[in-house]
Amino acid sequence: MKRENLTINIPNIITVIRILLIPLFIIYLQRGVFLEALIVFSVMALSDGIDGLLARSFNQRTMLGAYLDPIADKFLLTSAFVCLAIYNLIPNWVAVIIISRDIMIVIGIAVLVVIDVKLEIKPNFDSKCTTVLQLLTVFVVLLGQVVPWVYIKEHTFILYILTSGLTVWSGFHYLYIWLNIFQDASGE
Repeated sequence: MKRENLTINIPNIITVIRILLIPLFIIYLQRGVFLEALIVFSVMALSDGIDGLLARSFNQRTMLGAYLDPIADKFLLTSAFVCLAIYNLIPNWVAVIIISRDIMIVIGIAVLVVIDVKLEIKPNFDSKCTTVLQLLTVFVVLLGQVVPWVYIKEHTFILYILTSGLTVWSGFHYLYIWLNIFQDASGE
Protein backbone atom coordinates (compact mmCIF):
# COMPACT_ATOMS: atom_id res chain seq x y z
CA MET A 1 0.00 0.00 0.00
CA LYS A 2 1.36 3.40 -0.95
CA ARG A 3 2.30 5.77 1.84
CA GLU A 4 0.07 8.58 0.47
CA ASN A 5 -2.93 6.32 0.97
CA LEU A 6 -2.32 6.46 4.72
CA THR A 7 -1.78 10.22 4.88
CA ILE A 8 -3.66 12.14 7.50
CA ASN A 9 -5.22 15.15 5.81
CA ILE A 10 -8.00 17.63 6.58
CA PRO A 11 -10.84 15.38 5.27
CA ASN A 12 -9.57 12.46 7.37
CA ILE A 13 -9.23 14.68 10.45
CA ILE A 14 -12.84 15.85 9.97
CA THR A 15 -13.94 12.21 9.76
CA VAL A 16 -12.07 11.31 12.95
CA ILE A 17 -13.64 14.28 14.74
CA ARG A 18 -17.05 13.04 13.55
CA ILE A 19 -16.33 9.65 15.11
CA LEU A 20 -15.16 11.28 18.35
CA LEU A 21 -18.38 13.33 18.59
CA ILE A 22 -20.61 10.24 18.56
CA PRO A 23 -20.32 9.58 22.34
CA LEU A 24 -21.28 13.21 23.04
CA PHE A 25 -24.30 12.81 20.77
CA ILE A 26 -25.34 9.62 22.59
CA ILE A 27 -24.93 11.28 25.99
CA TYR A 28 -27.17 14.16 24.93
CA LEU A 29 -29.80 11.70 23.68
CA GLN A 30 -29.62 9.70 26.93
CA ARG A 31 -30.14 12.84 28.96
CA GLY A 32 -33.02 13.99 26.77
CA VAL A 33 -31.17 17.18 25.85
CA PHE A 34 -32.51 17.23 22.31
CA LEU A 35 -31.40 20.69 21.19
CA GLU A 36 -27.78 19.85 21.97
CA ALA A 37 -28.18 16.40 20.39
CA LEU A 38 -29.64 18.05 17.29
CA ILE A 39 -26.75 20.52 17.07
CA VAL A 40 -24.08 17.84 17.45
CA PHE A 41 -25.88 15.56 15.00
CA SER A 42 -26.19 18.40 12.47
CA VAL A 43 -22.49 19.19 12.76
CA MET A 44 -21.65 15.52 12.19
CA ALA A 45 -24.06 15.22 9.24
CA LEU A 46 -22.71 18.37 7.59
CA SER A 47 -19.12 17.28 8.19
CA ASP A 48 -19.90 14.06 6.32
CA GLY A 49 -20.54 16.08 3.19
CA ILE A 50 -17.73 18.54 3.83
CA ASP A 51 -15.00 15.93 4.22
CA GLY A 52 -16.02 14.26 0.97
CA LEU A 53 -16.20 17.57 -0.86
CA LEU A 54 -12.75 18.59 0.39
CA ALA A 55 -11.25 15.21 -0.51
CA ARG A 56 -12.61 15.42 -4.06
CA SER A 57 -11.96 19.14 -4.59
CA PHE A 58 -8.35 19.08 -3.42
CA ASN A 59 -7.57 15.57 -4.64
CA GLN A 60 -7.01 14.33 -1.09
CA ARG A 61 -8.72 10.99 -1.37
CA THR A 62 -6.86 8.32 0.56
CA MET A 63 -7.29 4.66 1.35
CA LEU A 64 -7.60 5.62 5.02
CA GLY A 65 -10.43 8.01 4.20
CA ALA A 66 -12.13 5.39 2.03
CA TYR A 67 -12.38 3.15 5.10
CA LEU A 68 -12.89 5.78 7.81
CA ASP A 69 -15.76 7.67 6.18
CA PRO A 70 -18.19 4.73 5.85
CA ILE A 71 -17.18 3.53 9.33
CA ALA A 72 -18.03 6.96 10.73
CA ASP A 73 -21.39 6.87 8.91
CA LYS A 74 -22.18 3.39 10.24
CA PHE A 75 -21.26 4.33 13.82
CA LEU A 76 -23.23 7.57 13.69
CA LEU A 77 -26.39 6.17 12.10
CA THR A 78 -26.37 2.93 14.10
CA SER A 79 -25.98 4.78 17.40
CA ALA A 80 -28.65 7.31 16.38
CA PHE A 81 -31.24 4.74 15.34
CA VAL A 82 -30.56 2.46 18.32
CA CYS A 83 -30.94 5.37 20.76
CA LEU A 84 -34.02 6.75 19.03
CA ALA A 85 -35.65 3.30 19.12
CA ILE A 86 -34.70 2.70 22.77
CA TYR A 87 -36.29 6.01 23.76
CA ASN A 88 -39.37 5.26 21.63
CA LEU A 89 -38.77 8.23 19.34
CA ILE A 90 -38.93 6.01 16.24
CA PRO A 91 -40.55 2.63 15.64
CA ASN A 92 -38.26 -0.30 16.45
CA TRP A 93 -38.76 -1.80 12.98
CA VAL A 94 -37.08 1.22 11.37
CA ALA A 95 -33.97 0.73 13.51
CA VAL A 96 -33.95 -3.03 12.84
CA ILE A 97 -34.06 -2.51 9.05
CA ILE A 98 -31.28 0.07 9.07
CA ILE A 99 -29.01 -1.83 11.42
CA SER A 100 -29.61 -5.13 9.59
CA ARG A 101 -28.46 -3.59 6.31
CA ASP A 102 -25.34 -2.20 7.95
CA ILE A 103 -24.52 -5.56 9.52
CA MET A 104 -25.02 -7.22 6.12
CA ILE A 105 -22.64 -4.72 4.51
CA VAL A 106 -19.95 -5.27 7.14
CA ILE A 107 -20.28 -9.07 6.88
CA GLY A 108 -20.16 -8.90 3.07
CA ILE A 109 -16.98 -6.83 3.13
CA ALA A 110 -15.43 -9.13 5.73
CA VAL A 111 -16.18 -12.21 3.63
CA LEU A 112 -14.66 -10.58 0.54
CA VAL A 113 -11.53 -9.68 2.50
CA VAL A 114 -11.26 -13.20 3.96
CA ILE A 115 -11.51 -14.84 0.54
CA ASP A 116 -8.94 -12.32 -0.70
CA VAL A 117 -11.10 -10.60 -3.28
CA LYS A 118 -9.80 -7.19 -4.26
CA LEU A 119 -12.40 -4.69 -3.19
CA GLU A 120 -12.59 -0.98 -3.80
CA ILE A 121 -14.46 0.72 -0.98
CA LYS A 122 -16.69 3.10 -2.86
CA PRO A 123 -20.34 3.65 -1.99
CA ASN A 124 -22.76 3.44 -4.88
CA PHE A 125 -25.45 6.02 -5.67
CA ASP A 126 -28.17 4.02 -3.86
CA SER A 127 -26.02 3.90 -0.74
CA LYS A 128 -25.35 7.64 -0.81
CA CYS A 129 -29.08 8.39 -1.19
CA THR A 130 -29.83 5.95 1.64
CA THR A 131 -27.34 7.68 3.93
CA VAL A 132 -28.80 11.11 3.13
CA LEU A 133 -32.36 9.89 3.79
CA GLN A 134 -31.31 8.21 7.05
CA LEU A 135 -29.56 11.40 8.19
CA LEU A 136 -32.67 13.40 7.25
CA THR A 137 -34.87 11.02 9.23
CA VAL A 138 -32.78 11.39 12.38
CA PHE A 139 -32.66 15.17 11.87
CA VAL A 140 -36.46 15.42 11.52
CA VAL A 141 -37.07 13.24 14.59
CA LEU A 142 -34.66 15.30 16.69
CA LEU A 143 -36.03 18.57 15.34
CA GLY A 144 -39.51 17.34 16.26
CA GLN A 145 -38.35 16.97 19.87
CA VAL A 146 -37.09 20.56 19.88
CA VAL A 147 -39.89 22.13 17.82
CA PRO A 148 -42.94 19.92 18.44
CA TRP A 149 -45.05 21.21 15.53
CA VAL A 150 -42.43 19.83 13.11
CA TYR A 151 -43.18 16.29 14.27
CA ILE A 152 -46.41 15.39 12.52
CA LYS A 153 -46.96 11.67 12.94
CA GLU A 154 -48.38 11.02 9.45
CA HIS A 155 -45.56 12.85 7.66
CA THR A 156 -42.91 11.25 9.82
CA PHE A 157 -44.39 7.81 9.15
CA ILE A 158 -44.05 8.45 5.41
CA LEU A 159 -40.41 9.38 6.02
CA TYR A 160 -39.93 6.10 7.93
CA ILE A 161 -41.40 4.14 5.01
CA LEU A 162 -39.24 5.95 2.44
CA THR A 163 -36.09 5.56 4.51
CA SER A 164 -36.75 1.89 5.25
CA GLY A 165 -37.69 1.13 1.65
CA LEU A 166 -34.57 2.75 0.23
CA THR A 167 -32.47 1.04 2.89
CA VAL A 168 -33.86 -2.37 1.88
CA TRP A 169 -33.37 -1.54 -1.82
CA SER A 170 -29.76 -0.52 -1.17
CA GLY A 171 -29.16 -3.69 0.84
CA PHE A 172 -30.44 -5.87 -2.00
CA HIS A 173 -28.33 -3.90 -4.46
CA TYR A 174 -25.20 -4.61 -2.42
CA LEU A 175 -26.21 -8.26 -2.17
CA TYR A 176 -26.60 -8.44 -5.96
CA ILE A 177 -23.17 -6.87 -6.49
CA TRP A 178 -21.53 -9.24 -4.02
CA LEU A 179 -23.15 -12.33 -5.51
CA ASN A 180 -21.71 -11.31 -8.87
CA ILE A 181 -18.28 -10.77 -7.28
CA PHE A 182 -18.46 -14.20 -5.57
CA GLN A 183 -19.49 -15.83 -8.84
CA ASP A 184 -16.66 -14.16 -10.73
CA ALA A 185 -14.16 -15.10 -8.01
CA SER A 186 -15.24 -18.75 -8.01
CA GLY A 187 -15.01 -18.91 -11.81
CA GLU A 188 -11.34 -17.92 -11.88
